[in-house]
Amino acid sequence: MRLRPKSRGGQCGTGAVAYRGTVRDRPACRSCQTPHRHPARRLGGLLILIGMLTLTQALYDQIVAHSRADHPDEACGVVAGPAGQGRPERFIPMLNAARSPTFYEFDSADLLKLYREMDDNDEEPVIIYHSHTATEAYPSRTDITYANEPGAHYVLVSTADIDDVGAFQFRSYRIVDGVITEEEIKVVETY
Repeated sequence: MRLRPKSRGGQCGTGAVAYRGTVRDRPACRSCQTPHRHPARRLGGLLILIGMLTLTQALYDQIVAHSRADHPDEACGVVAGPAGQGRPERFIPMLNAARSPTFYEFDSADLLKLYREMDDNDEEPVIIYHSHTATEAYPSRTDITYANEPGAHYVLVSTADIDDVGAFQFRSYRIVDGVITEEEIKVVETY
């Protein structure tokens, strides 16, 4: 895997979404003049968010704890749920086979075992998560390349705050055919 670029999606701090295609094809943001689009659309006077991830406080806490425990290496894992329901239920922390602070990689044998187990339990990956240790929680080019579950929520946790590099972030995206869409996150006590 390649190293992540330092900058992701512009300076306006709104969770901007990168465009596919060449740089010439990407319109500049009105706020910060960098090439990206925002995860919300305006319809009249209303601001409409695209998509939402709902997860329990316990799952949120487990993802954050795993991300912080593996720092300075990137943490990674999956939260599985009943097939077709889109409800994350079973937390499955994975080992970052790369043992790297700049990228993650699931061990192929562990991943095969996980998918067989999910198949046996009639589950699917609802959340695929990993951490960024020194940058914001925004998908890198490598993250986009390896995003092969169009139905999954891709959660990124920035643990840069541990090193006083930046603020803590927990963000969720849909990545389909290389297109990134940030989505709202709703944390609940129970489903």
